[in-house]
Amino acid sequence: MSLKPLFDRVVIRNIETEEVTKGGILLTSAAKEKPQMAEVLAVGPGAKDVEMVVKVGDKVVYQKYAGTEVKLDGQEVILIKQGDILAIVE
Repeated sequence: MSLKPLFDRVVIRNIETEEVTKGGILLTSAAKEKPQMAEVLAVGPGAKDVEMVVKVGDKVVYQKYAGTEVKLDGQEVILIKQGDILAIVE
């Protein structure tokens, strides 16, 4: 199954990174903050006054509490407005 976002919506998936403290302790996903970096999986067509800047495959930084989490084929993705994306990582 795939999601086709509407208007200025974007489908993203968090990029999981293992985090190690300065002391060498590996932090589990429960102990660390939710990542704010994600990969773009799908992009909507845009709206009348909104041109889509991001494209599939871009790595982006987004606002901390933005979007709606959805489970798709056992994988968690986030539906987010393009305006909640803060930057494209190059």
